[in-house]
Amino acid sequence: MKVFKQYWLSSPLLLLFLLMSGCVPMFAVGTAAGTGAYISEDRRTSGMFIEDEGIELKSSRRIHQQFGDSVHVNVTSYNRIVLLTGEVPNETIKIDLERLIMGVDNVRKIFNEISVGPSTTLASRSNDTLITSKVKARFLAERKFQINHVKIVTENEVVYLLGVVSHQEGENAAQIASSTSGVKKVVKVFEYNR
Repeated sequence: MKVFKQYWLSSPLLLLFLLMSGCVPMFAVGTAAGTGAYISEDRRTSGMFIEDEGIELKSSRRIHQQFGDSVHVNVTSYNRIVLLTGEVPNETIKIDLERLIMGVDNVRKIFNEISVGPSTTLASRSNDTLITSKVKARFLAERKFQINHVKIVTENEVVYLLGVVSHQEGENAAQIASSTSGVKKVVKVFEYNR
């Protein structure tokens, strides 16, 4: 069985698939199930990791219940700090969304990076996925920090970096991301641990 796993993990096509799907940290630490190994390498406690997942689910549910398909909003929580990205039709909805998410249990702070305007196209979102994959691949290649200490979100060619990092790790991540082809801008949403 180990030979089978090693063969597939060394396959360039599988690696590309993992990069595209965002699953590299889970497989890179040697488990197909992933969550246990991912948490063990994360700087957040397992409780915080689970809280972040809950914040994302509750927030997404509230947004869908209140606004349906009239908005395109992504919710990312890291260490109970929430990043809102996407597009909404007007400024009032943008402000209402921030208030709505601030009401979710355990949210400490919100970075509202939602744009007012039409929703991005499927082609734009696919390009964002490709950019995220390229940034992750460069993080792996550079080996300047543990890849799962930095979470990457890309929206309309803007890369947002979240995580609990040292100042040097944050600077390295921002430099690598900003010099990746296709990236228009990098926004750091870090908490610094040293």
